[in-house]
Amino acid sequence: MRIALGARPAGGQRLSAAAAGFADYEKAGVELFIVAELYGFDAVSRLGYVAARTTRAHIASGILQLYSRTPTLLAMTAAGLDDVSDGRFELGIGTSGPQVIEGFHGVPFDAPIGRTRETIEICRQVWRREGPVTYQGKHYAVPLPAGQGTGLGKPLKMVDH
Repeated sequence: MRIALGARPAGGQRLSAAAAGFADYEKAGVELFIVAELYGFDAVSRLGYVAARTTRAHIASGILQLYSRTPTLLAMTAAGLDDVSDGRFELGIGTSGPQVIEGFHGVPFDAPIGRTRETIEICRQVWRREGPVTYQGKHYAVPLPAGQGTGLGKPLKMVDH
């Protein structure tokens, strides 16, 4: 069993003020800080801040919404957070709900299970770095197929290791 703490400031407090106590929570045994993403501040910038204010505890997204990011951006973001946290990042992704996705992001909420499955497959391909990312699914195509866009897209491999 691990002890976890939601890293969400209370009562309009700034994260920088709440984060002053993160090191103390770590000393007391907190092993995981979870940063939620609703329809307020993004979780990614806050996760980076929590990573910088802690040394041992893992940090986790709870959740990064997959409708507001491409699968490759989710993979890049997770890899970047894992890097700045020295391997302490745990990725949580999800769909959120139609109220947030359609109402706040203005994106259709369709095929949540299929999109989640394809996102995971693409993320794993990005992280493996076995070659340029290519994926042709029902919901995502990487790179964009011929006849869509400018035609200049080509398969790429994430530059960072």
